[in-house]
Amino acid sequence: MSEPKLDVREVLLSAEEIREKVDELAGRITRDYRGEKPLLVGILRSAFVFLADLMRRMDLQCEVDFMEVSSYGTGTASSGVVRILKDLQEDITGRHVILVEDIVDSGLTLSYILRTLRQRDPASLEVCALLTKPSRREIEVPVRYLGFEVPDEFVVGYGIDYAGSYRNLPEICVLKPEAYGG
Repeated sequence: MSEPKLDVREVLLSAEEIREKVDELAGRITRDYRGEKPLLVGILRSAFVFLADLMRRMDLQCEVDFMEVSSYGTGTASSGVVRILKDLQEDITGRHVILVEDIVDSGLTLSYILRTLRQRDPASLEVCALLTKPSRREIEVPVRYLGFEVPDEFVVGYGIDYAGSYRNLPEICVLKPEAYGG
């Protein structure tokens, strides 16, 4: 594997485990939205790999849009201040919307995004998250489709980065503390 693997302390979730969970989540969404055409809203940048795999495994028509928000910058903890850097292009009024997120950590960012999207009057609004860290939760947020619970470790891979790096790892890995100054 490429050099970034040297900064990994351990593989938390293998590529195969992720693939199986994505298949399971796609199957549930397919059953729940049969006959509908949901809009999948990916949160850039970390959710793009998960979103791409998820939609390819769904057996229904869907559309895709993206939002980019910032609450981390280059740090390892949320600043608590959420900024929308890129908003949706699609009008979600009356649409079935599934927000696709990489990880639910404190819940602050996701709570802000959900409040913002609910104000736009979608027919329904659900969350699909690959990972959750309940030990870090400050605000409880509803997640209908959830992949894995992970410990309070700094994870990277499968689209999730630290300062722009490690997104290309096919697994979810725990980063060595010295790699991020922890």
